[in-house]
Amino acid sequence: QVQLVESGGGLVQPGGSLRLSCAASGSIFSIYAMGWYRQAPGKQRELVAVITRSGNTNYADSVKGRSTISRDNAKNTVYLQMNSLKPEDTAVYYCSAGPSRSRVNDYWGQGTQVTVSS
Repeated sequence: QVQLVESGGGLVQPGGSLRLSCAASGSIFSIYAMGWYRQAPGKQRELVAVITRSGNTNYADSVKGRSTISRDNAKNTVYLQMNSLKPEDTAVYYCSAGPSRSRVNDYWGQGTQVTVSS
């Protein structure tokens, strides 16, 4: 079992940056692949970025080049650095964990709101 707690969301102007954090507890963090999903109002939840146990990453086309996922196994924390934010990035962002890159949604955090608006 893994417990996940996100932080770092908020209101930011277009073109701004945010860094989301997800603190994990309850199990050995380093054995899990970690992901960030987001869900905008009226839309399906979508996978934004994934990082494997070894540090390999994948990104959705919508954030590629603007976002960086990273992990610090010593701190049991995964991060999502988001730059050049756009209004369409507005969503609730969820941290997730799972056994592999292709199954990274076994465990979920409660979500953190990101609003991009002037």
